[in-house]
Order: sequence, then structure tokens, then C-alpha cells
Amino acid sequence: MPAITFDADTRTWLLTTPSTSYALRLEASNVLRHVHWGARLTLEQVVSLDGRPQPTERGFETVFEGSEELAVDGGLRYGVPSLQVRFADGVRAVEWEYLDHQIVVRPDGETLTIRMADRHYPLRIFLHYRVFTDSDVLDRWTTLAHEAGGSGDAAGSGPITLLRTDSATWALPRREDYRLRHAIGQWGAETQLVGGGVQVGETVFTSRRGVTSHHANPWVMVDAGDAGEEHGEVWGTALAWSGTWRVTVQRTAAGLVSVTSGFGHDGISWRLAEGESLDTPVCSGLYAADGFGGASRRWHDYVRNHVLPHGDEDRPIIYNSWEATGFDVNESNQKQLAALAASVGVELFVMDDGWFGARSSDHAGLGDWTVNTDRFPGDLEPLIEEVHRLGMRFGLWVEPEMVNPDSDLYRAHPDWVLHFPNRQRSEKRNQLVLNLARDDVADWAQDWLNRLVSKHEIDFIKWDMNRPFSEAGWPEHAQDQDLLWRRYVDNLYSIIDRLRADHPNLRIESCSGGGGRIDLGILARTDQVWTSDNTDALDRLRIQDGFSQIYPAAVMAAWVTDSPNYLTGREIPLRYRFHVAMAGVMAIGGNLTEWSAADLAEAAEHVAAYKQVRHTVQHGTQYRLRGPKDDGLTAVQYNSPDDAEVAVFAWVQSAHFGHAPAAVRLLGLRPEARYRDEDTGAVHHGAVLLQHGLPLDLPDGDYASSLTRLTEIH
Repeated sequence: MPAITFDADTRTWLLTTPSTSYALRLEASNVLRHVHWGARLTLEQVVSLDGRPQPTERGFETVFEGSEELAVDGGLRYGVPSLQVRFADGVRAVEWEYLDHQIVVRPDGETLTIRMADRHYPLRIFLHYRVFTDSDVLDRWTTLAHEAGGSGDAAGSGPITLLRTDSATWALPRREDYRLRHAIGQWGAETQLVGGGVQVGETVFTSRRGVTSHHANPWVMVDAGDAGEEHGEVWGTALAWSGTWRVTVQRTAAGLVSVTSGFGHDGISWRLAEGESLDTPVCSGLYAADGFGGASRRWHDYVRNHVLPHGDEDRPIIYNSWEATGFDVNESNQKQLAALAASVGVELFVMDDGWFGARSSDHAGLGDWTVNTDRFPGDLEPLIEEVHRLGMRFGLWVEPEMVNPDSDLYRAHPDWVLHFPNRQRSEKRNQLVLNLARDDVADWAQDWLNRLVSKHEIDFIKWDMNRPFSEAGWPEHAQDQDLLWRRYVDNLYSIIDRLRADHPNLRIESCSGGGGRIDLGILARTDQVWTSDNTDALDRLRIQDGFSQIYPAAVMAAWVTDSPNYLTGREIPLRYRFHVAMAGVMAIGGNLTEWSAADLAEAAEHVAAYKQVRHTVQHGTQYRLRGPKDDGLTAVQYNSPDDAEVAVFAWVQSAHFGHAPAAVRLLGLRPEARYRDEDTGAVHHGAVLLQHGLPLDLPDGDYASSLTRLTEIH
């Protein structure tokens, strides 16, 4: 059965995924109207919706709001536009004209392109839809082109100003009520899950910082007011963009809800000269009928199968030297840490900041990417050779987008940073942002990164970005300075893409002062993301819960660091810290030279245990059994891809007399199967685990945790 079908009589398109349908119709007015997004329908069933009563204009209300496939500015439209333009003669409204459509069959699915135009001006608007044979996620994006030879007096008469260029409008079906779920945060407290009712009006989430931001993430989920973790209808959208962005959720007085998502933010615009075009980022949408957990699992599969460059790989266990040595890195102390890391089973040793230039603090040297030979007299080779001899891969921290004013690079090229004439250059963390939108700056970054990886046997890069934009000016483009907000990210993506193409074995972690750059755009070209600079295990439970709403454990870097934690001062047992980190891509970041022999031995045991469940955690199906809502039980379950192996993590913050945690009911098991506990040998019936739960073997006291490994037996 084709994934995309078209009914010529009613001009209706139906897009079919494994368990959902999405439909739209071209009306006689040439307006593209949304028809259906939900459970699967046949084309005949979708066409039958044409006979149902349609909204009518009454009083001051119009039929446009909340129902268009791409909401535009113009006519009797008063809602939030996804596309807002200004033509050279000052006209702002868009009036549609249908040109044609094309369906392309791909090995993994199909793509629909609907070609539209303004009926008078030389603006072409192509709406793209991509479906997959194995996913309920639908990709959408828009192409805007200023073409010569259009009809009308103003054809080709000047640039078209793009005031808002969202990727897609997502119209939701009418329900009794709606609730909104999204992530908020700040540095050290990213991806905090919040929710509430969808209010009449417009609810806006945005980043104006030049990066995705710690403070919000470009995804939302909307449910019908009654969804839970494992039941109820949920609609979600996620934007694949690593710069500034905006998501607007609109609820009309008539009760219609729509979501529009795109790159850029209020107050900036782009210009299209004749012959130029612009592709918006992909915005993906998902409908799930089995609650927030079901939606998350579909997002996880989509990211692993259709976003990540190497989604099928196991992520290695990393040791990072930052919290052990800070800027005081040298060949001797890094070799000492490497030996200890190898002794507990680490697979990848990463040296962090301080290895280059005059980088003895965060005040100087950033931008001067040459090895500090006072600290590394033989260059990096002796350290890298020792790391490889110990059986580990070698990784290095870099921050290509930044510069200290106290650096040779800045003294040579003060014009390379974001700046406005006659305005101060605001420093944050004693650094400025290089204008990566400039091709000469992008070429410089590409050159030294390529030489660094080529010269040394570097297997892994931790790519950091430690401050937001300010004074985001580009004096050489005085008439179109806003271009930098878009071009910056385009060049960032290009650098990473070319670096990976030239070094196919290189793996990359995205970092931005913690979780400031986490989105589907950066994940399309990196292998994992640094979740937060906050490594406190208790705080991490909330951060990781919010992270898991969209993003899989396979990309969630999670460190075990020292106690008391440097941010919170909290003391937490090593076992608990390891169990929290093992629920993602486990790594170690503590000062191993100060760990006792008993700590190192325990660490080795936990590392060995993680290696046994790693494939299940990173590639399996996640069930959030109980979220971190109070000081009681939090539990997460992972099933291996074949459901034959199960890993259950449980954490309890505080012990209370008479309130021991009850057995936790598992999900996703075969009722008729039996499961053996690999540590105790106990055998459980699947039906019993589903109905009555798994008894937890938690130690006494506060900060108790456990890992239970179950294997299906026959």
C-alpha cells in the first residue's frame, strides 16, 4: 500500500504511517486545509469528511484560524502566521495559487512536495512532507523561492523580505480539552518537565540566544486533557534547529488548537533576492494513541533510526578529566588519570580544557588552537599513545566558536566576532562569540579542526559552546545583518558535516555549557549530547526525565562525579550515582586520584554491570515506571530490542519508617513468559510482574538504589 495517496476529485492527500494517518485538502480557493491527524483512516474515509459540516464565518470570526496547513498573513486571517512576508512594493499579504505536486518513493518511505505560488508576486512556496515505513513521525519543511518571470507588475522588482518563516503549521483535531507539556530550565537545571492547560490565545516558547538554550527546548506535546504515561491521545512536534527558534501554540475562542514552529525569533527577518531560495529546518510531528510514554518511545526510535549518524552503535564509557584537573592539565596528570580510568573499565579517555595556547584559566588563550608544549613537551602523541596502549580511545575538548579577547586570534582579527559599530562587546565567561556566519571564519575553523584530527589520532571530540550571542551584528552586511542568525547555524552544520566526512571514524559530543544545544538538528550530525553541567545524581533524575520525553538514552551523556557535588554540596553514595548515570550513556568525571581503593573496586563492578545492560539501555524500549515527583520511588525500565532482556533501575531519595517502596509493576513483558533475575537467580512470571510488580532489593537508608537484570527463559 502506498504511504502517500491522492484523490484527484477532491484534491485530497493522505499520508499513512504504520499506525497513523495525516490528511490535507486543496480547497477551491486554493487554500490548503488540514483534514485529519490521528488514527489510521483509508482514503475513502478521509474523502467522506468532505461532506461533514464546515465552519462558517459568523460575526467577527473567520474559517481560517487553526485549520490551515501553513498559516499565512493576509485576507481574513487574524491568528498567528507561520509565513509572513513583505514584497518590494510594501504588500504583505499572501494569496495562494496551486501549481502541482510530486510524490517520490524512497527506500525508507515516501516524500510529498506540494508546489504553491503567490498568485501575483514571484514567490514560490513548496510544502514538503516525508513519511517513513517504520515510524509514525512525519517530517515537514518549507522551501521559499524568489523566482524570476512571475506574473504581475512587481515580478522581479526587488527582494522579498521574509518576516516569519516557520517550517509547518500543525492543526489538531477538535477535542473537549487540551493540555500542554514542554521543558523549561536554566543552566544546571535543564529539561525540567512542566505542563498545564492550553489557554485561549497564544503561548510562545522561544530562544533568542543564538543556540537552542538551557531555558527551553524546541518541542511541545499536546494531549486531549486525559492522557497519562501509558494511555490517551498525544500530539507532539519537534524542530531540528540549533539556533534561535520559536514555537507558538494557539487556541482559538472556538476551541481549535494549532502549533507553528520555526527558526528565527521576533524582530529579525531575512531577504530573498531574485533567484534565491530558502529551506526551513525540518519540523517533525507525531501522533500517539498510547500516552506520553508511547509518544516518547516513538520519538526515541525515530531519533535512533532516522536522525543520528550512527544510531546503531553502542556509545563507549567515557572518562573526562575536567573535574579532576580543571585547567591544570599536563602530560603527567593525564597519564595518571588514564591509568586509573582504564583500571575500572573505561573505553574512551577525554582530555578537557587547558591543553592549548596560554589556557591556564578562562581568561586567555581561547582561539589559539596549538598544543601548549610547556605542558605537553612531546606534543599530544605521548599521551595519546599511552591512552591507546591502555586499550582506550582518545578524545579532546574543543570550543571552535569562541575567542578570548586575550588571545593571538583576537588581536589579529578583532573583526571576526559578533559586534556592532559604536557598541560595547559584552563578554561572558571572559569570551566573545566568533561570527561563524562569515565564510572566512568558518574556513579557519574547518582548517584547524581538520589539521588537529589529521595530525593526532583523535577518536572523539567534545564540541563545547559556552555562551549565548550578544551584539549580534555583522557590519559587512549592514543591509541584511539578520542573515547571521541563520548563516551561523548553516556554517556550523557544514563544518561538522565536512569534518565527519573527512574523518569517518571520528565521533562527536555536542555541549553548550551543559545542555544549551540539544535538538534534532545537532543530533543529525553528532553522536551524543552533554545533558547538563549539573552532575548531582538527585537533580539528574528530573533532568533525565525531561530529556527522555523526546530524546533517547543513547544520546544522553551522564557522568559519575565526586561527592559532595560541586554545585549542590550534596553527598550521595557511589552506588546511587552510578545507577543514575547507567540510565543513559554512562561516563565518569570524578577525580580518580582521590578515590579510595574500595571506591575504585566498586566503580569497576558498576562499569562491568553497565556493559552487560548497555545495549538494552541505549537501543531498547524505555518505560518511565514512576517519575521523580517526590522523595519516594523513581523507576525506569528498559527492554532490549528483542524484549528478551530487561533492566530496571530504581531510586529512593529518603527512607521513611513504615513506607517501604512497594513492588513496581513492569511494562512491555510477555505475560506467558518467565524471567530470571541474573543476580539472584529468582524466576518471575511475566504476568505476575505486569500485574503485581517486581520486588525491589533496595538497601536501607537514604539514597537507596538498585539495578535488576531480567532475562526471558524458556
